[in-house]
Amino acid sequence: MKNQYYGLIAENLSISEKQLLSVARLLEEGGTIPFIARYRKEATGNLDEVKLAAIREKLAYFRDLEKRKETVLKTIDEQGKLSPALKEQIEKCTDQHQLEDLYLPYKPKRKTRAIAALEKGLGPLADIIYLQATVNLDAKAGEFLGETVKTTEEALQGARDIIAERVSEDAGARTAIRNLFSREALLTSAVIKSKAEEAAKYRDYFNFSEPLKQCPSHRVLAIRRGEKEGFLSMDIAVEADKAISRLKKMFVRSANACTPHLEAAVEDAYKRLLKPSIETEFRLLHKNKADEEAIAVFSENLRQLLLAAPLGPRRILAIDPGYRTGCKVVLLDEQGSLLENTTVFPHPPQNERERTIKQLKDLVSRHRTEAIAIGNGTAGKETEKLVRSIDFGTNPRIFLVNESGASIYSASEAAREEFPDKDVTVRGAVSIGRRLMDPLSELVKIDPKSIGVGQYQHDVNQTRLKESLDTVVESCVNLVGVDLNTATKHLLNYVSGLGPKLAANIVQYRQQKGAFTSRKELLKVPLLGDKAFEQCAGFLRILNAAHPLDESAVHPESYPVVEKMAADLGCTVAELITKKELRKKIELRKYLKEGAGELTLKDILKELEKPGRDPREELQDFSFAEGIDSIEDLRPGMVLPGVVTNITKFGAFVDIGIKQDGLVHISHLANRFIKDPAEAVKLQQIVRVKVLEIDQARSRVQLSIKEA
Repeated sequence: MKNQYYGLIAENLSISEKQLLSVARLLEEGGTIPFIARYRKEATGNLDEVKLAAIREKLAYFRDLEKRKETVLKTIDEQGKLSPALKEQIEKCTDQHQLEDLYLPYKPKRKTRAIAALEKGLGPLADIIYLQATVNLDAKAGEFLGETVKTTEEALQGARDIIAERVSEDAGARTAIRNLFSREALLTSAVIKSKAEEAAKYRDYFNFSEPLKQCPSHRVLAIRRGEKEGFLSMDIAVEADKAISRLKKMFVRSANACTPHLEAAVEDAYKRLLKPSIETEFRLLHKNKADEEAIAVFSENLRQLLLAAPLGPRRILAIDPGYRTGCKVVLLDEQGSLLENTTVFPHPPQNERERTIKQLKDLVSRHRTEAIAIGNGTAGKETEKLVRSIDFGTNPRIFLVNESGASIYSASEAAREEFPDKDVTVRGAVSIGRRLMDPLSELVKIDPKSIGVGQYQHDVNQTRLKESLDTVVESCVNLVGVDLNTATKHLLNYVSGLGPKLAANIVQYRQQKGAFTSRKELLKVPLLGDKAFEQCAGFLRILNAAHPLDESAVHPESYPVVEKMAADLGCTVAELITKKELRKKIELRKYLKEGAGELTLKDILKELEKPGRDPREELQDFSFAEGIDSIEDLRPGMVLPGVVTNITKFGAFVDIGIKQDGLVHISHLANRFIKDPAEAVKLQQIVRVKVLEIDQARSRVQLSIKEA
């Protein structure tokens, strides 16, 4: 890639060119974002994953721009129209829109009115009008009459069509109108009158207008969805008179017989060609911007959900609740393996409440159950109430678990492969139990879009959404680290440097050879070479390994440094990990010459203090308020416990134990001004909320955290 872009990227991202070049080299060598962020801090100047991902995106943008330039230059050159000045303009161009503006006059196009006029030989007449040459225009137009041009007016109209296209393709004109749209464009929407009743959910946008640059992403996406469904019309525009006046100043330079025709051509250029073209451009630009904001919200919510507090290895009884078909009950051991499953019918129509209590008490006793996970879907609240009323004698912890996506997993190939003889409801219950044990390990099996932590996920660019969500999953998996001897291939798939094939090979090797005893043994896995080992090894953990660092986040390339530290202190590496007084004696400066930089050495020391520590928080117990089962039970002024289930740009949704999650508007999240709800709350956070308004007709509940 040309050096001209590096300075632009560095300035845009507020980094040095040296940092940028280091990151570009590491990416070209096959480095992943998690690996570079964690183990190449000296090379990058300690850039985080967000900045590294932005660099990768910018580099890709300019690589694509270079390829597009090659196509543009070749096409214009083949037409014999590539002047040295135009070539220089194109080569210096650093903006996609600017490049397309330069290319537009030469771009192969379908037959237009201007092309038809040129074919009739009216180009010279258009030049006379465009240059506002002082001539007898009617007499001059008469010279172009013939078989294809019958009248003077037809000749003049053809000339105006040629000028209109020339104006619309002028790079300066397009930039001027684009700048005007950037500053002053209004987004307006109106209801399609014949659809007013059906369009009730879009009532806020029936007669709506807002400056486009101020319109938040969720509003843009909502209006676009309404337009797509045929309920709304949408327009992006500036004042036509202002736009036309600006163009006239650019092209009308004198006053003579040519002037009215030139002005008419300029007006036609704006209304028929430029306005629709720039509007389309701004529709796409703001759709992409709205997509990025929505995807960013979705991605952050997904990150918080994936990093939700795990209960850890426990013996769990999991319930997928239901009414008519009963509640599916499964028993899982500490590794999440299925021990037993059954179905109980405590709810209508069977109402086998006493029998269910007896069955659950027996299962909890026989399997020494430590925790009970209950899906929060249909009949979830009623099942939780029943379970909490039972005296098990051993007081297992009881949790209501978000089951979004569990049904997707239960019908997946992965679930069928693991439980070929079990129906989808049993597999769903297993997923609920495992999600309590370790949300990250279970949720990686599900398409992130199915987890239900975003808005408008079906309206945004699906390719971009998938890329972003996959990046989030990869980041979370590598942040937490993976137990090499228990991880599924779905989890291993997201480990830095692996992917589906190597993940499957690791599982197959483990099945054939038994548990891994060292990280070095990974090099025996088919197709797993030195580069993949470099990228993945630091994120894979081996519990109780012969080498104590194999259980930590210290990369194998740094083992010699730690071994030297231990040797200098006359102790073993294991003693260095367990004895704080020994670690205090380490002088980091002594080991800079060993190949590790100061940032890496600090990370190593931090890791030695708590090797392999899970960065996630501990799971808190929680229960909803008694007697609040439906929207009819709510009253304004009530203060209730709840759990944050979704975060958007305009607020947060909170589950208070009824079917509908309530909305806490951004203005009610905190007793201070906040720009982003994520500043005040996070997903799965336990909060207290005050009920402000209840709209039973639309099943909407307005809540407040700051007033609670």
